[in-house]
Amino acid sequence: MKLWRVDDVMTKDVVAVREDTPYREVVDLLISRRVSAVPVVTAGGRVVGLVSEADLLHKVEAAGEDRPRIFEGRRRRAARVKAGARTAGDVMTAPVVTTPPSLSVAAAARRMQHEHVKRLPVQDDHGHLIGIVTRSDLLRVHLRTDAEIRRDVVDEVLRDALALRDGTVRVESADGVVSLSGRVHFRSAAERVVRLTRRVPGVVDVADGLSYEVDDSLATGSDLGAPFGVA
Repeated sequence: MKLWRVDDVMTKDVVAVREDTPYREVVDLLISRRVSAVPVVTAGGRVVGLVSEADLLHKVEAAGEDRPRIFEGRRRRAARVKAGARTAGDVMTAPVVTTPPSLSVAAAARRMQHEHVKRLPVQDDHGHLIGIVTRSDLLRVHLRTDAEIRRDVVDEVLRDALALRDGTVRVESADGVVSLSGRVHFRSAAERVVRLTRRVPGVVDVADGLSYEVDDSLATGSDLGAPFGVA
C-alpha cells in the first residue's frame, strides 16, 4: 500500500537566499512571493539556516528601544542580535530542522510537532535543497476524494494486502470517514482490516462494523502475516 511521502506534497519551486542577502531583500522576497519563510543556502545549494517572518520581526519589535536591559535572558539577547541584523545570515535560525523527500507525511508531521517548527526544508542525499514542506502541505492528504479513498481500501487493503474475496467486506467513505461492514472468518482479520484502513492516505476515521466467526486472539503460533478472512 502506497503511503504519501514528503515529495508527494512538498513545494518544489522553492525560493532561497544566501547568507549575504540583505535584510531588506529578504523582506521584499517574502512579501512578493507570499511565503512566510525562506531557506538560507550556500553557493552549492546546501541548507544552512532558515529565515522566517518571526526572525525578521525582531527588528520591528525593537524599534523605539533606547538601550538594552542590564539583565536579560538568552532569548532576549538573541532577539536583540537579530534586531540588529543586516543580512539573512545575521537573522537566520540555525541549525535548521530538515527532512528527506522519502519521509512519510505522518512522520514529517510528527517531526514538526516534536521540533516545534512550522516547515521543513527538503534535502536530497547530498544535502542539497530540493523543496520545502509546510504544515498546510501535509494537510493536502485530506483533500483526497471519498472515491479515491474507497478505491485504495478495496484495492490495496482488501485485495492486495489481505487477499479477501470481493464482497466480503463492504466499504463506504463519506468526508474521509470509512465505514466497514461484513463478516470475516478470524477476529485478527477484522482487526487488520481496520488497522490498514486507518493508514490509507486521507482517512479521517474508521467506523468498524465488521464481525467475525472465530476469535483467534488467544491462539498461539498463528501467522498474522498470512492472508486472512477467506471463509
